[in-house]
Amino acid sequence: MPQTQEIVDQYDGIIIGSGQGGKPLALALAGAGRKTALVERQYVGGTCINYGCTPTKTMVASGRVAYLARRAGDYGVRVGKIEIDMGKVRERKRAVVQSFRQGGERRVRETAGLDFLQGEATFVNPNTLEVKVSDGQVVRIKGKAIFINTGCRPAVPPMPGLNEVPWLDSTSIMELDRVPEHLLVLGGGYVGLEFGQMFRRFGAAVTVVQRGRQLLAREDPDVADAVASILREDGIEILLGAEAIRVAKAADTRVRLTVQTADEERVLTGSHLLVAPGRVPNIESLNLAAVGVATDSKGFIRVNEFLETNIPGIYAMGDVKGGPAFTHISYDDFRILKTNFINGGKASISGRLVPYTVFIDPQLGRVGLTETAAREQGLNIRVAKMPMTYVARALEVDESRGFMKAIIDPASGRIVGCAILGIEGGEIMSMVQIAMMGNLTDTQLRNAIFAHPTLAESLNNLL
Repeated sequence: MPQTQEIVDQYDGIIIGSGQGGKPLALALAGAGRKTALVERQYVGGTCINYGCTPTKTMVASGRVAYLARRAGDYGVRVGKIEIDMGKVRERKRAVVQSFRQGGERRVRETAGLDFLQGEATFVNPNTLEVKVSDGQVVRIKGKAIFINTGCRPAVPPMPGLNEVPWLDSTSIMELDRVPEHLLVLGGGYVGLEFGQMFRRFGAAVTVVQRGRQLLAREDPDVADAVASILREDGIEILLGAEAIRVAKAADTRVRLTVQTADEERVLTGSHLLVAPGRVPNIESLNLAAVGVATDSKGFIRVNEFLETNIPGIYAMGDVKGGPAFTHISYDDFRILKTNFINGGKASISGRLVPYTVFIDPQLGRVGLTETAAREQGLNIRVAKMPMTYVARALEVDESRGFMKAIIDPASGRIVGCAILGIEGGEIMSMVQIAMMGNLTDTQLRNAIFAHPTLAESLNNLL
């Protein structure tokens, strides 16, 4: 049986999980002279570096090159036959991930005052953890404060037949060594759309099955409709209001997906099935119930505005606490905890802006209130909206799909939200976000001098 070694010395802080909140917090606490332990069961860097942002955006870049190569004739450039080497795409993705991962782990291991434990943590009591480390031993450690940053993983829907067919999730699909003949995508959210468009650009036939009446459920209907139109223009089949009923094996290792639409029951046959209905928190091994840490109905850890759980001394950060599941939000959680624990501040998550970008092409950048949310709150708003065909730079580079929209408070002239669906939409959205942070008015942006011809000057015309 494994022997348990108890470490009597108490840590000032123990971080479970080395994601984009946990790793920098561990480095900051150790750098401030606090005795710190960081527990990680697999790879340093969390979802973002290993399974999320870094590998997917690396592959999205390959897809965009293929897209532009096929469009070369539109620009008066002649090219030969376009061929996709998925092995090379995968190799490039792995190399970038490995570089980021190794850099992060090296910094963790070289930081004075920081103990790195490779293993899985379980609560014994509110200030004590048992860690099953890689050599089979069980180490018991105590901490004055414990920070949970264990993240999420792809959800698996309870669909009949799923256990009997080969299927892919957002991690395993990036390990394919050949382009699918026909990729069926279950879920019309960020993950499903990014992979769907990517593999369409690699040459696969793609069908997206979305249970809701629109793609991207949290977006305004006009935004979601425009995204659907763009993807259909790219050759992707999109089924809205389609409930996946069951899946079964078909001939030659293919999969047969049965869906119920408003009009009929339909059977889709594909070479590959991507299951992308959402994500669930990684909490099973933590034994939260034993110490009374409260979770919601989906298992996400409940926290207050200071990221405190209901148990004194235990905090949660990043995706495991629910709410917006974005790397930059996890990093902001770190900043809040650093401010409060190291600098003696009283920072909170209350009222913070939540920007994000969906890396379809063209990008969808969003921050602040949607038009739908503003109207549901009964706010008096003005809406500025303009197609990207009005943007000179977009026309010059022949990337004019999409539109821009800003939600404005007419009393103050301040922008309360925006959606930019267009070339480099995330970058334009970030400019609007800075204006929101600085309380600039729509008039000030309208009259600002931006360099010509840039995408930034589109804000002059929008407003």
